[in-house]
Amino acid sequence: MNVQHEIDLLVQEIERLGSKNAEGQTCVKFGVLFQDDRCANIFEALVGTLRAAKKRKVVTFQNELLLQGVHDNVDIILL
Repeated sequence: MNVQHEIDLLVQEIERLGSKNAEGQTCVKFGVLFQDDRCANIFEALVGTLRAAKKRKVVTFQNELLLQGVHDNVDIILL
């Protein structure tokens, strides 16, 4: 799978699992995304896909590195 295809799938999953924030942007908690069965089956390296999407300014999140448990409440925001 190429990176752009994985980012496109990530956008679809954020839209499926997320909700609109006060600014009208779709956001989802990292823990929700990480623990979703469908996401687990799609993404071999969810954190790597998130980092690639952040680098391409498709999503934003506060931390540089996201870890399950520690960063479950971090918002992933679709730009």
